[in-house]
Amino acid sequence: MSIWRLIDRDAERWLLLIFYVMLVVTMAIEVLRREVFSYSSIWGEEIVRYSFIYLAWIGAAAAAKERAHIRIDVLMHYIGPRPKALLYIFGDLVMFVVAVIALYWSLETVHVSYKFGSVTDGLRISKVWFLMAVPVGFSLLIWRLLQSFL
Repeated sequence: MSIWRLIDRDAERWLLLIFYVMLVVTMAIEVLRREVFSYSSIWGEEIVRYSFIYLAWIGAAAAAKERAHIRIDVLMHYIGPRPKALLYIFGDLVMFVVAVIALYWSLETVHVSYKFGSVTDGLRISKVWFLMAVPVGFSLLIWRLLQSFL
């Protein structure tokens, strides 16, 4: 099996695992520090917040890949296979248009942050790394929708 097929098959799953583990471990450490040592850090809260944001956007792409997005399925039980397929394609087209528009505007936000050199409060690193969660998520979503169309 080629590396590209492996990435295509498991990329979201591994990314979700990495960000979820990072979120849970950091949160556990911060709770321990706060409750046992009466001390907490700014960076821990930021790591958890930004890990959750990446989880949400990568999860959206994973849901598109598995066709697990929220849909109103009541109507789907009462129609034939052809109208059902057309409704699924229509839903994917609407999602695709929204994703392309959102990708454009999210890249604008990243560009402004890069241009002015904004940094996070606790970690003091460029916010671009964290703002990129949105364009990365929408890019993955667009990729998975294109695969679905094909």
